[in-house]
Amino acid sequence: MKFLKKLKFFYKVCAFMVIAILFSCGGGSDQNDDLTLTPSNLAVNTEIVGVSASNPNGDGSGIVNFNISATNASSYKILFGNGETKEVTNGSFSYTYTGSGLNTFVIYVSAYNLSEFVSTSKSITIFITQKALWSDEFNGNESLDGSKWVYDIGTGSGGWGNGEAQYYTDRTDNVKIENGILKITAKKENFSGSAYTSARIKTQGKFDFKYGKVEVKAKLPTGVGTWPAIWMLGSNITSVGWPACGEVDIMEHVGKRQGWISSAMHTPSSYGGTINHGEQYFDNVSTAFHIYALEWTSEKMVFSVDGKVHYTYNPATKNSSTWPFNANQFIILNVAMGGGFGGTIDSSFNESTMEIEYVRVYQ
Repeated sequence: MKFLKKLKFFYKVCAFMVIAILFSCGGGSDQNDDLTLTPSNLAVNTEIVGVSASNPNGDGSGIVNFNISATNASSYKILFGNGETKEVTNGSFSYTYTGSGLNTFVIYVSAYNLSEFVSTSKSITIFITQKALWSDEFNGNESLDGSKWVYDIGTGSGGWGNGEAQYYTDRTDNVKIENGILKITAKKENFSGSAYTSARIKTQGKFDFKYGKVEVKAKLPTGVGTWPAIWMLGSNITSVGWPACGEVDIMEHVGKRQGWISSAMHTPSSYGGTINHGEQYFDNVSTAFHIYALEWTSEKMVFSVDGKVHYTYNPATKNSSTWPFNANQFIILNVAMGGGFGGTIDSSFNESTMEIEYVRVYQ
């Protein structure tokens, strides 16, 4: 009897083990096993829109159709070679590259299945034509277009952080449109505790962008102490502050160095008296219009006047300290008086105007 009881117990244990094995080998387990499989057979197919015999690198639209597939992949991560990244679960999508001319991009693609992944890369060469993204031609009435610009008013903190002497207003005495020209005038006058007035306008909250080309056609004021500027700040300045947001000085000119056009970059790695700057000389910046331009890509900033380059910023290491320029920026136009860069204001200064024919942004 003892033997039979032991045998029955043995059979029960075996039966329990068989049931456990069956459950462990069931459909649920198969599904879990599939999820941990490493993706394979990763294929990346690209179709540049508009390719033809006459346009072997596309029609200039910059549009590329992607078709990415892999066995056992649940998602894909794509680095487009221009600083942009995309994560998708469907490998079929279109992407538009921006820039100008013939561009070669090295694309990196990873197929994921939980923590398992496989990667590959592919190089494509695309022809891109610049497209107008935003502009103000100042062809309206006397007032600024409120859908495009806002004003900075007052003296800011410590003369806008630079010890400047002017009080910025929104009066037509300081800023107006006349015969298709925007005029920002700095004046010597007592106003709200300041000895000078001027204007500073910006697109903050109205328009910002990332990557592209900015062109501003302008004629600059004269007088020792004047400090006109065409520049940009990161739209995230309200959350990260300056200089973490990045500052791009497209054009700066000071009356004490008449004719010298300078451009500069301010980043956490170098700001204030930044080492990242360049300049060139023109003898008629206050008597003739010139086109002040910035070309901004994921790799570099190129500054020019009438197409003549005087400075390129392209740090070898790009991180939050040297390159906070992978986020949107907004545009600022102003004429400051004095301050750390403008210097001592000539006592004989009365008033002078920066005239701007247009501001244009292309991508």
